[in-house]
Amino acid sequence: MKMGSNMSHLVILRIVFLLVLLGWILIWVLVPTKIYKQSWNPKLKNELNSSYFEEQGTNLLLFTFPSMFIAALGCVYLHFQKKVDKSDSKSTSNCHRLSLWRRPVLVMAPLGIVTAMELVFAAMFVVLLIWSLANYLHISFGHLHMHKVGEKVWQAKFRSISLRLGYIGNICWAFLFFPVTRGSSILPLVGLTSESSIKYHIWLGHLSMILFTAHSVGFIIYWAMTNQMAEMLEWSRTYVPNIAGEIAFVIALAMWVTSYPRVRRKMFEVFFYTHHLYALYIFFYALHVGVAYLCMILPGIFLFLVDRYLRFLQSMKRARLVSARLLPCGAFELNFSKSPGLNFTPTSILFVNVPRISKLQWHPFTVTSNCNMEADRLSITIKCGGSWTQRLYQELSSSVNHLQVSVEGPYGPASSHFLRRESLVMVSGGSGITPFISIIRELIFQSTQPNSHIPRVVLVCAFKNTADLTMLDLLLPISGPIADPSKLQLQIEVYITRETDHPTTTTDTGTTHNPLQTIWFKPSPSDWPITPALGPNSWLWLGAIVSSSFVMFLLFLGILTCYYIHPIDHNSGEVYNFSLKTIWDIFLACVCVFVATSAVFLWQKRRNAREGKEIQNVEVPTPTSPGSWLHGGDRELESLPHQSLVQATNLHFGARPNLKKILFDCKGSDVGVLVCGPRKMRHEVAKICSSGLADNLHFESINFNW
Repeated sequence: MKMGSNMSHLVILRIVFLLVLLGWILIWVLVPTKIYKQSWNPKLKNELNSSYFEEQGTNLLLFTFPSMFIAALGCVYLHFQKKVDKSDSKSTSNCHRLSLWRRPVLVMAPLGIVTAMELVFAAMFVVLLIWSLANYLHISFGHLHMHKVGEKVWQAKFRSISLRLGYIGNICWAFLFFPVTRGSSILPLVGLTSESSIKYHIWLGHLSMILFTAHSVGFIIYWAMTNQMAEMLEWSRTYVPNIAGEIAFVIALAMWVTSYPRVRRKMFEVFFYTHHLYALYIFFYALHVGVAYLCMILPGIFLFLVDRYLRFLQSMKRARLVSARLLPCGAFELNFSKSPGLNFTPTSILFVNVPRISKLQWHPFTVTSNCNMEADRLSITIKCGGSWTQRLYQELSSSVNHLQVSVEGPYGPASSHFLRRESLVMVSGGSGITPFISIIRELIFQSTQPNSHIPRVVLVCAFKNTADLTMLDLLLPISGPIADPSKLQLQIEVYITRETDHPTTTTDTGTTHNPLQTIWFKPSPSDWPITPALGPNSWLWLGAIVSSSFVMFLLFLGILTCYYIHPIDHNSGEVYNFSLKTIWDIFLACVCVFVATSAVFLWQKRRNAREGKEIQNVEVPTPTSPGSWLHGGDRELESLPHQSLVQATNLHFGARPNLKKILFDCKGSDVGVLVCGPRKMRHEVAKICSSGLADNLHFESINFNW
C-alpha cells in the first residue's frame, strides 16, 4: 500500500514538472517575438512591476520562479523516488525504452560522445538561439533607434546586431551553471550527474564566449566607426555600465583560454586557479546586464550558490582517514571512516583536498567501496598521474602517521539502472577500472540477496605492465563481511599491452611478489567520519533550503524596493543607481542562502555529532612499537573469495583487446556496455555500439573526462 502511495505521488509530481517545464520553455520561445513585446509585455509590466519589485517583477515570475519551483519540488520527488523499489518492473521497462535515445550517434572531437537524446536537445537549443536572434533583429530593424546625430542606417543595424548577440549569450548563461551544481535536484530529475553533464557546461561556455566576443568586439567596432570610443570608459548611473561588461569579458577571456584541453592538461593549476575567477565574472556580468536580465539567469546562479556554500560547510570538518593501501603500480586506496547513514550508489565520486599538499586544490576520485558491504567505510582509489597525486603518494610512503584530509560528497547517480541489464560488459583502461570496482562490489552484495537479478559480467581490463595487475586486488574490500564473488557470473579478461611474457615470479593472482602495504593512521580528536551533510533525509532538507532561501530573498527584496528604492525612483525626482540595484540583489541572494543553509546544516551537525562520537572511537591495529604504524598488507591469497577471482581471470600478454569481437560475441538481448579509460578507447567502444551491427548493445559512458 505504501509503495502504491509513493508511486502515485511520483506520477503527480511528474505531471506537475512537465507542465511547468513546458510553460517555461514556451516563455523562452515567445519572449523575442513581436506579440510578446508589443502586447503581452506591457500588460505583464502593469500587473507585475509593482512598487515591490519594479522592473524585476515580470522576469522574476516568468523566468526565476519556474526553475526554483522545479528545483524545490524536485527534492520532494527524489525523496519519494528513493523509497520506490529499484527492481520495479516499470522502471526497468522505462530504462529499456530510453536505450535507443542513449545510443551514441556522433563520436568525434571536440564534441566527444554524443547520444541521440543529446543531439536532439542540442539541436533544439540551437534552434531556440537562432529563432530568438532572428526575432530580435526583425523587431529592432523595424524600429531602429539612432544613438548619434548623423549615424547611418547600416551603422545602427550593426549596433543592433551586436546588442542582440549579447541577448543570445544571456540565454546560454541561463543554463551555464546547472551542470556544475553537484548537489542540485535538477540534474537527477533528468537522469544526469554533474560528472556526466560537465560537457554541457563546456559546450555552453564555448558558445556563450563566442557570442560575447562577437558582442564586445562588435560594440568596439561600432564605437570606433561613430567616434564614440569614450563610451568604453563610461559607467552610467542610470543605464548599462560599459566598463563592467568589459571587465567581465576580460575575466571570461582568461577563463576561456586556459580551459582549452591542451592548456588544462599541461598546466592544470593555471586552469584551476583561473577558473576560480568565476565569482568576479558573475559579479561584473550582473552589474553589466542589470536586475531585469539578472532575473533571467538567477536560478542557475542561486542553486549553484546553495550547493557551493553547502560544500564549503561540509569541507570545514576534517575527514577521518583510517588507512591507506599502497600498490606496487603507483596506485593507492584511501579508506575513510563514514557514518552508517551515508548511502551512495556505484560510480559515485568524492572530491578530496589535502592541505599539506595544496590548500586550494580539490580533485575528484571514484568511490570504490560499497555502502551495503562496508557500512562504516568509504574508499577511493587514486593512480599517480599529475604532480598532486605524486606528492600525495610520497606523503603516504614516508610512514606518515596522520594526514589531514577534507572531502566534499560523495556525488553519484540517483539510481544505477545499468545493473538491471541482462549482461554487463565493462571495458577499462588503466585506472579506469576504479568505477567498475564499486559496481562489482555492489553485484557481489546483490548476489547474496534473495530473489535478486544479477547480470552476467564481463570485465575487460587493459594495463600497460604486470604491476598494474595489483589493481585487481581492490575488487574485494579490506573490511566488512567476507565478500564471496563465487555466486557472480564474472569473467575477467586482462590484457598486458607492453609485456609479451608472463613474469617468472608471481603470486596466484598473477601479480608480482612486491606486496600491498597497508598504512594505519592514528586517530585525531579533530577528525570526523564522513556523514551526509544534510542527514538521512537530505533531499527534503535541500528542498527546505532552496524554498526558504528563495522566499526570504523575495520578501527582503520586496521590502527593500518598496520602502527604499521605489520612493527614490518615483517621489524624489531622481533615478536609483542602476548598478546599486544589482548589488542589492546579489547581496540579498547571498545573505538568504547563507542564513538558510547554515541553519539547516548546523541543525543536522548537532544530530550527526552524537553518531560521529560513537564512530570516532573505531578500533585500529595496535602498533608493534611507538610511532610504527606500517604493517604488511598481504591478503590471504588462499582464501575462497580470492580463489574465485583467480579462476575467473584470463591473462593476455603483448596484445590489446579486440573490442569489436568481444562486444559482438556477447549473447543476450540486453547487454549494457560501460567504458572508462583513455578517450581513444571510449570513442572506439562508442562507435562499435552505434554502428547498428548489434542491436543488443546499450552504451553507457561513465568517465569524468568527456
